[in-house]
Amino acid sequence: MQHELIQDSILVHNYIRGDESALEILINKHKQKVYSFIYSKVYDKDVAEDIFQDTFIKVIKTLKRGAYNEECKFLPWVMRISHNLVIDYFRKNNRMPKFSNTDEFDIFSVLSDSSLNAESSIIKEQVETDVRRLVDELPEDQKEVLLMRIYEDLSFKEISDKTGVSINTALGRMRYALINLRKIIEKHNIVLTN
Repeated sequence: MQHELIQDSILVHNYIRGDESALEILINKHKQKVYSFIYSKVYDKDVAEDIFQDTFIKVIKTLKRGAYNEECKFLPWVMRISHNLVIDYFRKNNRMPKFSNTDEFDIFSVLSDSSLNAESSIIKEQVETDVRRLVDELPEDQKEVLLMRIYEDLSFKEISDKTGVSINTALGRMRYALINLRKIIEKHNIVLTN
């Protein structure tokens, strides 16, 4: 029987019952996807390798403890572990993605990735919800410009026409909106990752 055809749940079951080779099959089966996901977040081979190792150490410990919940699918569960470890890595190294004072807000680039799998779209929705909540804390004039720029994709000329202020004022409000968003993010110690 080909390894690809053996279901993850059977391999997990076999590993828990003492078949060490079942884990090797599981890791080989999913390592490309898990590693690629980690690397796409940290852009560093060594760091990605470390987090990849830590992910599977955690997987092994959880399985050996008998704490794995049969309800959850193996791969999404592993991906969630690796996602949490990526967040831990950024927190530990004070390397939460920083935002620059540009017209655009980096975090929004994660909102526009159309090739999202189920796992990512859950995370994407969470990030969108977090960002929306943060935006609500902004002063009204800044919020208005930010929403028009990001969500309605209007140019600063169009924003200027719509709000009846000069382009420079619209640019200034956008800039302050981003500065204030960064302050809010730091104040709440919010982690934005996709």
